[in-house]
Amino acid sequence: MIKLAIVDDNSFLIKATQEKLSFFEDFDLKFTAFDGKNALEKIEKNHNLDMILMDIEMPVMNGIEATSIIKNKYPQIKIIMLTVFDNDENIFNAIKAGADGYLLKEVNPKDLHQGILETLNGGATMTPSIAMKTLKLFRNPIDFQSNLSQEEINLTPREIEVLEQLSKGLKYNSIADNLFLSVGTIRKHVENIYNKLKVHNKLEAIQKAKNNNLI
Repeated sequence: MIKLAIVDDNSFLIKATQEKLSFFEDFDLKFTAFDGKNALEKIEKNHNLDMILMDIEMPVMNGIEATSIIKNKYPQIKIIMLTVFDNDENIFNAIKAGADGYLLKEVNPKDLHQGILETLNGGATMTPSIAMKTLKLFRNPIDFQSNLSQEEINLTPREIEVLEQLSKGLKYNSIADNLFLSVGTIRKHVENIYNKLKVHNKLEAIQKAKNNNLI
């Protein structure tokens, strides 16, 4: 039996992952945790684990920080990042922290099962789009720190306000009402935010803004 743990601050997504694993009989779920700190506390009590499926964006301690600590203390435990975020910075930092694989949460049960087995056998499972981004990162390394410093200077207070509203899941119409602006103006702000942060969608923009303590 493969001894597993799931670390995610979203209980719905934990259940979704459990359902995917339930199709197979070779998994023994030892525990779930709601953030990196909670996971570390549980591992210290019992580190008889083969694999952790680790979310990235979590309160208190995120998945990348937790991965770095766990891999230093318990290098025998394999860790697959299981996340909705596939931006370059997360991939880079996850690999640097010691992650053994990187899958998106939309992965189907069969591919998740196969990815876990491959990783336990010494491989490094990755969603195809992640693998391509990883190759590009190695071909063209990015200095994320200098990028972030530049972005922090360039974002205006109004753009940060719009980002905060986006991070709450609000639609453009609602953001326009809240900030007493037109929908067209909100769209223009979002376009400027994407250009300045060098991202392509809302999730990447929110993630990068959070990483840079902008929201």
